[in-house]
Amino acid sequence: MAENSRFDHDLVLAHKFPETTYTYTERDAAVYALGVGACGRNAIDSDELKYVYHENGQQFVQVLPTFSALFSLGSLTNGGIDLPGLQYDPRLLLHGQQYIQIYKPLPSSASVINKVSLAGLHDKGKAAILELETKSYEKESGELLCMNRSTIYLRGAGGFSNSSHPYSYSNYPKNQAPALKIPKSQPFAVFEDCTQPSQACSAYPYLFRYACFRAIIKCICRGDANTIKTISGRFLLHVYPGETLITEMWLEGLRVIYQAKVKERNQAVLSGFVDLHQLTSSL
Repeated sequence: MAENSRFDHDLVLAHKFPETTYTYTERDAAVYALGVGACGRNAIDSDELKYVYHENGQQFVQVLPTFSALFSLGSLTNGGIDLPGLQYDPRLLLHGQQYIQIYKPLPSSASVINKVSLAGLHDKGKAAILELETKSYEKESGELLCMNRSTIYLRGAGGFSNSSHPYSYSNYPKNQAPALKIPKSQPFAVFEDCTQPSQACSAYPYLFRYACFRAIIKCICRGDANTIKTISGRFLLHVYPGETLITEMWLEGLRVIYQAKVKERNQAVLSGFVDLHQLTSSL
């Protein structure tokens, strides 16, 4: 827990996070796609083969938009969270939510420059909620590829401000990530998929929860991930290798509201929404 005397609002807002570089290859993008289940049911799936193989002579594999979540990991590890007056135990860090805005399709391989800024900080007494915004630029062209906003729950890090007026700061509109209600009506689409124990040996075993976005790309986008504009997800529970994920999807205009449950435990593990540029003609 931080000491009140050390917390300085102006110093926190003026804090500059170090830039990070994330370099990935086409192989990394393909391994990620396999890690979240692409072509797991069908090795030549017409909706997913493009993410793991040069389908029909295409020059490069396409990259799933959720791959961009990896760009923000550098700000969560290796001492990246270093705000003046905020003390925390990294073993008690929980990744609570992720919001992603895609500005252009991700290249099949690239070096990405990540610029991190403080998007929010909230004193909850026994814990602190920290929001970090990461804007990722392609190093070669300088073009903005995407923006990640990571919400991190820091257990034991609260109490750094006056208890009668707990500190709370946000720099983005509240309606950008509104409170979500899961509809009670029948879902527009339901996708069931079993995570594979072998996926635990992949480079990204902690990203099982991102597998449900693959369901949205397949069922709503008909395999075209370029129709995705924004992604918002709230992580509710863990997923174990071998468990079955059931993703329920509701379509409201150009927004897909979703909820993923573990079939074996009947527990929700992820919920949120995905905004689309347009609907596919086959819907």
